[in-house]
Amino acid sequence: MATLGNPKNTIEVLQKYNFNFQKKFGQNFLINTGVLEDIIEASEITKDDFVVEIGPGIGTMTQYLCENAREVLAVEIDTNLIPILKDTLKEYDNVEVINQDILKVDINKIAEEKNNGRPIKVVANLPYYITTPIIMGLFESHVPVESITIMVQKEVADRMQTGPGSKEYGALSLAVQYYSNPKIVLNVPPSCFMPQPKVGSAVIKLTCHNNPPVEVDNEKMLFKVIRASFNQRRKTLANGLKNYGGIPLSKEQIQESIEELGVEANIRGEKLSLEQFAQLSNIINKKLKEG
Repeated sequence: MATLGNPKNTIEVLQKYNFNFQKKFGQNFLINTGVLEDIIEASEITKDDFVVEIGPGIGTMTQYLCENAREVLAVEIDTNLIPILKDTLKEYDNVEVINQDILKVDINKIAEEKNNGRPIKVVANLPYYITTPIIMGLFESHVPVESITIMVQKEVADRMQTGPGSKEYGALSLAVQYYSNPKIVLNVPPSCFMPQPKVGSAVIKLTCHNNPPVEVDNEKMLFKVIRASFNQRRKTLANGLKNYGGIPLSKEQIQESIEELGVEANIRGEKLSLEQFAQLSNIINKKLKEG
């Protein structure tokens, strides 16, 4: 099988099918075998694993996944790529391609049917505009996932693994760190893709926690508090919580909650750690219960 990580082979496939890149799907195909090997190595896929690949494109990484995994499910939204995938993956009998939007796929059901409900591994080369909804969708639906190894825009990868006080720190950092341990595996320059994106990319591996690293009484409240805190970046934490609308406490009660946390009254959300957000959401949750 001609490996698609080689640019010449990728160009041949695209010409054979007169394929046009779709801006709306943010398509950039990897053309670097070294990077592909690094992704496979980082994802630690073995013959025991059932892997879901999001956005296989023309099947470049899918070929590598098929060589290493027990079974692969590739979810591709672009109908024009389906006949190409049939062709580029024809030598593999351990792959199924479905033409769907990953946000509408019931991965819990798939894990149940294909992997006896055991944790699956997810691998993807994600377009920038949809990274957060896809990652959060996987986490929030509590799909049994062992790890998610993804190629994303470099600044998004930085945001996922950064801590309090940095400019990149925000709701995404906290959510990712609540559900997983994020680690940037490698940086990937634009020259490794066709067409070349305008920005650098990075591969980040999210190893999912068995149990969250902080104790929260109400997970939904935690994420409400986090979203409220970063909703208006220049505002203090108290104003963010007050203006958010989803937290029905008076200004005084909000102020009390922050004081109870033991931080200064005019602190901004980006200064709080995940641990402090958990404590604050527990304080607020308790106040709401007490009515």
